[in-house]
This record gives sequence, structure tokens and C-alpha cells, in this order.
Amino acid sequence: MRAVVYEAFGREPRLREVPDPVPPPGGVVIRVGATGLCRSDWHGWMGHDADITLPHVPGHELAGVIEATGPGVAAWRAGDRVTVPFVCACGRCAACAAGDQQVCERQTQPGFTHWGSFAEYVAIENADVNLVALPGEMDFAAAAALGCRFATAFRAVTAHGRVAPGEWVAVHGCGGVGLSAVMIAAAAGARVVAVDLSPGALELARASGASATVRGPDGVPEAILEITGGGAHVSLDALGSAPTCADSIACLRRRGRHVQVGLLPEELTGLPMGRVIAFELAVLGSHGMPAHAYRPMMDLVVAGTLRPDRLITRTIGLDQAPAALAAMGTAPSTGVTVIHPG
Repeated sequence: MRAVVYEAFGREPRLREVPDPVPPPGGVVIRVGATGLCRSDWHGWMGHDADITLPHVPGHELAGVIEATGPGVAAWRAGDRVTVPFVCACGRCAACAAGDQQVCERQTQPGFTHWGSFAEYVAIENADVNLVALPGEMDFAAAAALGCRFATAFRAVTAHGRVAPGEWVAVHGCGGVGLSAVMIAAAAGARVVAVDLSPGALELARASGASATVRGPDGVPEAILEITGGGAHVSLDALGSAPTCADSIACLRRRGRHVQVGLLPEELTGLPMGRVIAFELAVLGSHGMPAHAYRPMMDLVVAGTLRPDRLITRTIGLDQAPAALAAMGTAPSTGVTVIHPG
């Protein structure tokens, strides 16, 4: 098969022929119909993820058709149209038994713990636990946009943020996950303030339902406090940096809820933890969404209440993926880029 492969961190990948994957016991091989280009892929390529072994094929947001099944797969067969969470669970550990597959103790992640979906085919383990059937009316590009950014944002907004109609929600960083959070919070009846450096990203945020926008980096908490009349009820750091995390906490009203979605460096300074204590703020982390929790989100997509397809701003082929991945560090694109391997 054709796949995008890198053999050293930070060195531009190349498109080449590699052996086709074989379905593992209990797993499947999926013919990739579409896959998203995510900033997490860039982090992996830069060497920020300890799970990656070189040479490596990135890609973790995918949708396609099952090509082959391994022994022990009960619920799926060749020809089924599917997508998959970026966290693939074992289905047997204590976390999985509690329904928390997104924090599985023995999780695998395509594009990180094993070769991913910047390829014509990808292998997925524990298919009966991890695959999600696609409605017939959902195309592969829209489904691929769900796998990491949209599903992560959905759970961050609904399960952790517990966003209610009429509440103010601040979203810091309007890349794929941030724009998804804007759309989902607005659909839930919240009033959303979107924050970004890019005018183009803020324009997309307004089109996705934001009531107000703030262009950073300076004076962000003060602007949100004024817009919301005292602070946001819920605030999400969808980028993942010390300044955006600090701004997200600082813009909350008393008893507000901060949800950390963007990946952060291990060492952070300057966080307003005094405000966390004085205002009794909740500080929460959010890590994906398990396959069994996809149904409410899928129903809203099928009904047209949520439109992940509207976040797709660029479609490219596998031959363009190496340069697009390398460019994410210096010139990240606005909206969501989807790769079609065919």
C-alpha cells in the first residue's frame, strides 16, 4: 500500500510503498476513505510522544470500509462503513469495565502506538469495543473529522463542561477542536466567546455559532469578563499553552469550570491557581470519547444540528500530506484539513 512514512523526528516524511497491514486477532483492517490532519500528528512527528517507534506512519482521525477481519471479531464484517475513536480501548481493564474506555489502561492509538491512517489501509485492534458504524448519509470526510477533534470537543463541552442553555462559554484557540467546541456549545444553547490570533479562524468561529470573538493575545480575560458581565461559566483551552490555559482560568466567574483539551507542556508557570481556590473553580481534563458514547453525537450530526463537514476547509491527497504535516508548526491552516488516500 501507499503510506506517508517518516524515519526521523522533524524530518519531512515521504510517500512510499509499504507492506499491507494484516488484521490482528480480534481486530480489523480498514480501507481508509478519509483521514484528518491534526496538530497531534505534528506533535508526534516532532518527537513529543514517547509511544512512537520509527519508522512511523501518522494519522489517527479516520473513516472507511472494513477490508478484512481477524479471528474473534463478532460484531463486524468486511464491507461495513466505520469510524473509530483515536483512543482504542482493550475492553478488559478496570477503566473499560467502568465504561471509561477513553482512559483505558492498555489503550492503543493509531498513528502513535502503531502505524496510523495516512495510508491506504490501517489496522485497528479490539474491533468489537472500538468501531462505530457510520450512518449511510454520512460521508467519509465528515466522519473522519469526528474521530479526534469533534468527538473530544463534544465530550469536553457536554460531559465535563456540562454546558447549559444561556450559559457563557469561552473557547481559547479556534483550530479544529476549538471550532468544534464553538459549534457544539452554541447548539446546546450557550453563548460562546471565541478567542484566536487569526482573523480567518475567528470568522469561522462566528459562522459556527460564536456570539462574540476576541483577538488575542493581549487582554483576553478582561475582554471576556466585560462581554459576559462577570466571566464565563465554562472555558476551554483548545490550543494547549501556558498563556491560553492561564487566560481560560482567569476569564471564569465564581464556581466556573475550566476544561483542558489542548496538550500542554509538562512544566507550567504563571497559572492563576489563587483564583482557582478563591473562586472554587473546577479544573478538568478531557481525553477523547469512547465508542459507546458516540450515538448522541451521531444523532445530532444526522439531524443536521451539528455540521462537522462545515469545518473542513481543505481536502488533499496522500502526496500532499508530507508537506502539509511539516507546515503545521509554522503555518497552521484554518479549519480542518482532510486527506483522501484514493
